[in-house]
Amino acid sequence: MTENRNPVELIHSFERFGSKLGLERISALLSLLGNPQDHMRIIHVAGTNGKGSVCRYIYSVLRRHGCKAGLYTSPFVVDFFERIEFDGLCITEAELAECTGEVMAQIDGMLAEGFESPTEFEVLTAVAFLYFSKKEAEILVLEVGLGGRGDSTNVVKRPEVCIISSISLDHTDRLGTTLPEIAREKAGIIKPGCPVIVNVADREAAKVIARIAYERRAPLIDAGRIEARGVQKSTRGYSFSANIFGKAYSDIRVSMPGMHQVENAICALCAIELLREKALLTLDGELLRKGMEEARQPGRFEVLEGEPIVVLDGAHNPAGAEALAETARELFPDKRILLVTGVLRDKALSPMLAHFNRVADAYIATEPDNERRLSAAELRDEIERTGKPCTAVADPVRAAEEAWRRRADFDVIIVSGSLYLLGAVRGYLHEKTGQQSPAVL
Repeated sequence: MTENRNPVELIHSFERFGSKLGLERISALLSLLGNPQDHMRIIHVAGTNGKGSVCRYIYSVLRRHGCKAGLYTSPFVVDFFERIEFDGLCITEAELAECTGEVMAQIDGMLAEGFESPTEFEVLTAVAFLYFSKKEAEILVLEVGLGGRGDSTNVVKRPEVCIISSISLDHTDRLGTTLPEIAREKAGIIKPGCPVIVNVADREAAKVIARIAYERRAPLIDAGRIEARGVQKSTRGYSFSANIFGKAYSDIRVSMPGMHQVENAICALCAIELLREKALLTLDGELLRKGMEEARQPGRFEVLEGEPIVVLDGAHNPAGAEALAETARELFPDKRILLVTGVLRDKALSPMLAHFNRVADAYIATEPDNERRLSAAELRDEIERTGKPCTAVADPVRAAEEAWRRRADFDVIIVSGSLYLLGAVRGYLHEKTGQQSPAVL
C-alpha cells in the first residue's frame, strides 16, 4: 500500500471502502501516529449549511492577528489541495506526499493487525492532523465532513469552541429523516464543558441541541438571537453591526453576499469573542474588520461582475437553494435569470427546484462531476414539469458555453446545484467575464 504513487491518487484509492461513520478506524490510525490532533487548539464546526463559510471567517481573522492557524475543509471546488491550508497557503504536493507516506505506513500496520481499512476521508483527516502538527499550528479551524457524532473529525477531545451553523434536511439516508434526528447527530461534536455556538431556526432541533449541551454542561450561545443592525446589501458583499456578548461590533463587512452570510459571520464573531475571553486572542478592531472582509470561499454566491452578471453558488440542498433564491431576489429584482444547474441523484430535487423557480426564467440542465449525478436529461424533464423551459447539456463546460452563447437574452447567469459542478465551469466563466480566478485566501 506504500507504493510510489501520486499522493492524491493514493488517497483517492481508499474511495473503494465507501463512506462509513464511526470513530474506531480513525482513532486506531491516529493512535499509531501519536495522536497529533491532541497537540493543538481546535475550533470544531458542524452544520448542514454555512459551516465552510464560518470556518473561513474565523481563519481569516486569526491570520490577520498573526496567529499560526490551520484550516481543514471539504469538499474542494477548484483544487484538492484547498482542503488543507496553513497560514494562508494550501498544502503542497511534496508536503502531502510526505504526510501521506507516514500515514500509509501506519495503515499497513493496522491491516496486519486485523483492523478494518480506513475510508478515504479518514485517511485525509489523519494526513491533515499530521500536517498541522508538523507545522505546529496554534489553532486549527476544523470543519466536520458529514454529520458530527460519527464523523472522523470528532476524535477531538476538547475543542476550544464548538459551532453548529445550521440544521436542515440533507444526507437523510445517513443522519436521519427529521430535523431533530439530524440535530442529534450534529450535536455529537459537543464536548463536556466546551462552549457551543448554535444558529438553528427550527425549535425542535434547537431543543435537542440545548438538551445535549445541558447534559454535557457545555455553555450554549444562541447566535440566532443576535440581531444584525444597519444591514447594507450589494453584489460586492454585505455590511452590518451587532452586539456580541455586550461588545459592539460595528461596520462589519463580508464579501460573500446574502443574509445567510451575515448569520454565518455572527457565528464566527461569537467564536472570536470567546477566544478573546479565554485570552487566546488579543483583538484589534481594524484587523478583525479586515479579516472578516477578506474571507472568501469559492462558490459561495461568488459574483463575477459584467454583462451579464455571473454568479457561482454551491447550493446543493433545499436550504442552500432557498438562501440562493433569497439573495438573488434581494440583489437582482426584476432581472432575467438563466440558471445552469446539475445535481446529485440523492438530493431532494423537488424542494430545490421550488426555490430555484422563484428566480429562474429558464434553465440549462447539466451534470456535476460525480458518479452520483442525476443525468441532464432526467433533470431537464423534472424542470420542464414545473413549467420552466430547459435545455439539457450533459457536459458542464459545454453547458457553460451554451449559457454564455445566450447571454444577450439574460441579465444574470447563475450556476448552482452542486459544488462538484462549479469546479468544472469556474475557470471558463472567469475567463469569459475577464476576471482572474482569485486564489483561495
